[in-house]
Amino acid sequence: MKSIQLDKEEQELLDAFESGEFQSDLTPSRKKFIEESAAQTFKKDKRINIRLSGRDLMAIQKRALEEGIPYQTLVASIIHKYASGSLYDVTANNAINTNS
Repeated sequence: MKSIQLDKEEQELLDAFESGEFQSDLTPSRKKFIEESAAQTFKKDKRINIRLSGRDLMAIQKRALEEGIPYQTLVASIIHKYASGSLYDVTANNAINTNS
């Protein structure tokens, strides 16, 4: 597993949680709203078929195994992140920057 670097605020939250001192200020109505939003965000209501090279599929399956998730879930997550703008092709950006 990868080691995650936490910033100061994240580390303080983790320390408080682990010591049992963490107190949430999340209201029941806010919690319900967040749960409903998450459910709608990750609702899988469409099916696609895609052809991949054997090498790419094996690499994806290996990464999914390392993360402890099914490879289909990893693929769906990658597509979601790309579609939402939180994942982008670094090599494409580098090619644009070097051609400028």
